[in-house]
This record gives sequence, structure tokens and C-alpha cells, in this order.
Amino acid sequence: MSDLPAPSGDADTVALPADEPAAAVAEIVAAAGTRKRPRPGERRVQILQTLAAMLEQPGAERITTAALAARLEVSEAALYRHFASKAQMFEGLIEFIESSVFTLVNQITERDPGGTLQAQKICTMLLQFGEKNPGMVRVMVGDALVFEHERLILRMNQFFDRVESQLRQCLRGAADANGSLTPTVDANGLASGLTAFLIGRLQRYARSGFKRSPTEHLDLLLPRLTA
Repeated sequence: MSDLPAPSGDADTVALPADEPAAAVAEIVAAAGTRKRPRPGERRVQILQTLAAMLEQPGAERITTAALAARLEVSEAALYRHFASKAQMFEGLIEFIESSVFTLVNQITERDPGGTLQAQKICTMLLQFGEKNPGMVRVMVGDALVFEHERLILRMNQFFDRVESQLRQCLRGAADANGSLTPTVDANGLASGLTAFLIGRLQRYARSGFKRSPTEHLDLLLPRLTA
């Protein structure tokens, strides 16, 4: 998953000259050993990156902490030193999704004039985010959360409720500007339809093994869906 910060805890290769005094060699080896220990927070990032990478595998079954620990070459106990539960690991991924998407939503609404254009750009951004982060898509559409804690599914439902609310706000302004007699009704209907379209595109992307692009024919569809 390219968007999570890459950890930098791997030790550098240290070349030992043949004539190096024993004390100096011991010092270098000790320093190399110290560098192998991840900095604070690095291990958490490594765990989340690995979980997201495992979710990117088409047809991946439920990911267990045992499988995750094996991929990281650590014990399960080591995972629980950083996360109280697997649900908390998924919450870390959801927090990344929320932070990334709504930061970009705010940039779009602050920078781009016109409600319709804003709505189209939000839809495009969300689908592009999913295309770039396929492991996250399985979290977003709930496939990876089926056997996990119910609160995780609720939180992703709330995520899409927030997306729909933002689209509704953009489209209501556009309906007002276009002289609609029922701007709220128009905006509600369009926002609901767009949100369903976004979820459907992400689901198809995940269930096709990440082969069907969620942004396919988007330039043709979005103007018609927001008209």
C-alpha cells in the first residue's frame, strides 16, 4: 500500500575492514544491531502496511493474526504489543482511509467553484483512491470486515454517509444556481444515486480481483449522473 509511510527500520549493510581493531568492530556491530530495532511507531506502520498488502491478494480469505505475524516474521504476541486486537488494526486502516479521503474532499471544496464540478471531482478522487489502494477497497466495501467486529462495518457505513452528505451539499448549491424549484429534493436524489454508484464500482473492482477499473468510462458517466 503505497500511501502509508514506508518504514525505515531495516539495518544498513555494514562492511567490516579486515584490519579493524576488535573493539571498533564490536562498536559497529552494536550500532548495526541497534538500527534493526524499529523506531517508535514504525512497527505499527509495518503491521498496517502488511495487512493492507495481504488484502490486495485476489481471493484472499479471512486474514488471521497468525498469518499476519508469519508474514512479518514476528510472534502474535509482538502484534498485540502494538494493537490490542485485530479489530484495532482494521481501525487503523479505516482511519487512514477517512483521513486521506476527507482531506482531499476539503481541498476540492475549497479550491474548485461550482457544486456540480465539486461533486464530480469528489467522485473521481474517491475512485482513484480505491484504484491506487486495492487492499483498502476490500475494507471500504466491507468484504474484509465480514467476520470482524460489527463496529467496523458501522464505521465504514458512516464513512459513505459522510461522502453522501458532502455530495448533497455540493449538488444543492448547483440546483439552486440552476433555478430548481426543489433543490433539496434534487440534491438528495442525485447524491444518493452517486454514492450507490461509487460503492458499486468499488465492489466490482474488488470482486473482479482488481481487474475492472473503478474509473472505467468515468468521463462519460459523471456528467450524466450529475446533470
